[in-house]
Amino acid sequence: MLKRRETYHGVFVYNIRLINEQVGLVLKKNVSEQSDSNQSVPQHIAIIMDGNGRWAQARGKKRVMGHKAGMERAREMAEVCGELGVKYLTLFAFSSENWNRPKDEVSFLMELFATSLKNESKKLNKNNVKLTIVGDKDAFDSRLRKAIDKAETLTEDNDGLYLQIAANYGGRWDIVQAAQTLAAKGQEITEEALQSELMTADGSEPDLLIRTGGEQRISNFLLWQAAYSELYFSDRLWPDFNGDALKEAIADFNQRQRRFGKTGEQVATESP
Repeated sequence: MLKRRETYHGVFVYNIRLINEQVGLVLKKNVSEQSDSNQSVPQHIAIIMDGNGRWAQARGKKRVMGHKAGMERAREMAEVCGELGVKYLTLFAFSSENWNRPKDEVSFLMELFATSLKNESKKLNKNNVKLTIVGDKDAFDSRLRKAIDKAETLTEDNDGLYLQIAANYGGRWDIVQAAQTLAAKGQEITEEALQSELMTADGSEPDLLIRTGGEQRISNFLLWQAAYSELYFSDRLWPDFNGDALKEAIADFNQRQRRFGKTGEQVATESP
């Protein structure tokens, strides 16, 4: 009799636990959906895509395989941003300092860049994405420059997601070239004039700047443009940073109070 009671009790407890888990999942889903609907979406997200090489090495693969995986993740980010209503997405693909990496890795990256432009440009155009490459393109070979020109021309009239790929880009270089352009024109160097000559002059300044890979620095990326960006650092290596991780970053962004030099009380009273 005692064993039967224990059995009934065990079944009862198991069923209660199961119901609680199911209810919990439903509540969690409802809260998540409600949270997503209440969140404001950053109009401009910039990402430093760090960790490709370490991701590959942790799996016993060559570093270049991490870059291939990272390219797939970049495609996903563009798709998710388009779905969420993000207007600008800027991806840091290759810095001006990355030329110092091993020659075989740099060669692979240049080949991957050219191949991806060729394979992805038609899909981007179909999805109404405007593609722009920001950086010093003169350092690229003629084949890559032609691929860039072709992809940019194909998508130049699109007005959906504005996708900017920073390649052979450095924030210091960007500021210097803008100042040199103004000097050559004989124009006065003011903040407004300088900003108009930056490589990203056609886009807004980033609301949210994300860096993956665990490092907490911006590595010469959008130094001028990120003056008031909210910074988000993720320990995930870039190939592991999926759409859900991006939404977590956006949720964190929505917890911030962007003051732009004002007090918290001023911002609170100005909020609708």
